[in-house]
Amino acid sequence: MPYNFDPEIAPLLDFMPPVDMADPAAARAAFAGATQALIADLDTSGVTFEDRAIPGLDGAPDVAVRSYRPAAASGPVPGLVYIHGGGFALGNLDSEHGICVNLCRALGIVIVSVDYRLSPETAYPGPLNDCYAALAWTAANAGELGLDPQRLGIGGQSAGGCLAAACALRARDEKGPALCFQLLGIPVLDDRMDSPSMLRFTDTPCWDRGKAELSWRYYLGEAYTPGADNVPAYAAPARATDLAGLPPAYISTMEFDPLRDEGLLYGMRLLQAGVQAEIHNYPGTFHGSSVFAQTRIHQREMADTLAVLRRGLGLDTPA
Repeated sequence: MPYNFDPEIAPLLDFMPPVDMADPAAARAAFAGATQALIADLDTSGVTFEDRAIPGLDGAPDVAVRSYRPAAASGPVPGLVYIHGGGFALGNLDSEHGICVNLCRALGIVIVSVDYRLSPETAYPGPLNDCYAALAWTAANAGELGLDPQRLGIGGQSAGGCLAAACALRARDEKGPALCFQLLGIPVLDDRMDSPSMLRFTDTPCWDRGKAELSWRYYLGEAYTPGADNVPAYAAPARATDLAGLPPAYISTMEFDPLRDEGLLYGMRLLQAGVQAEIHNYPGTFHGSSVFAQTRIHQREMADTLAVLRRGLGLDTPA
């Protein structure tokens, strides 16, 4: 069907790399190649970063993380645990390297990026456990990392937004690390896939209903069936019946994204539960169109992201 894409984005559609979720191994190889090209000349000045392995949750394998710190930082600064996207099946530390460097340098914050185990090889709850282990480790090692544990947030894009939202739910329920903010970028939230945008957008660039169906099947594995009554809220946060007591949130959605409506609805439900939430829907965009970072609409998206993180992490608080 025809889509009214932003006039700066429309001419660039032919340059959008295809994503074949039916073959995760091939998709990972292609994704990794595109990632390396994007970060080959990345300016990392002003940022120090380190890869390390941290203990997995309850005896699970170690989790690879990459920590970022502003080179000029003195004393504790706010922190953000950041979780990559990729439909639960793609992505790694390198795929988020550019955004983590830029956020660290622009905001002067510590970032811990998480390389969780991918699906379908590792189904729920393995990836979530890896992310929650990274969150718990970050809070427990705040002193070593140089971050202020009272100003610790969590965030991610797409599937990373799902895992970030689930970690926020779990931290609330288990009285885990106290989070001051959650950044949910174009989030995956609802395995039921019954929203108007999910039903309508079957041929959109980068991500469509068919890819979403595969992604949920990979993530939920053999123990759960997408749409079935037994799918837990930690797997699909839209299923949570009680959103009260969660940290303030920022949710971004793209107009022609099958995930659009579940993000908008989750934001509305947060507001109804008394949780402060800011919701932005970007016109003329689609899932993944932020790869065209030079366009004005996505420059505005990045400016908005920086602004909400400044506020959410207490960077705008008067001394």
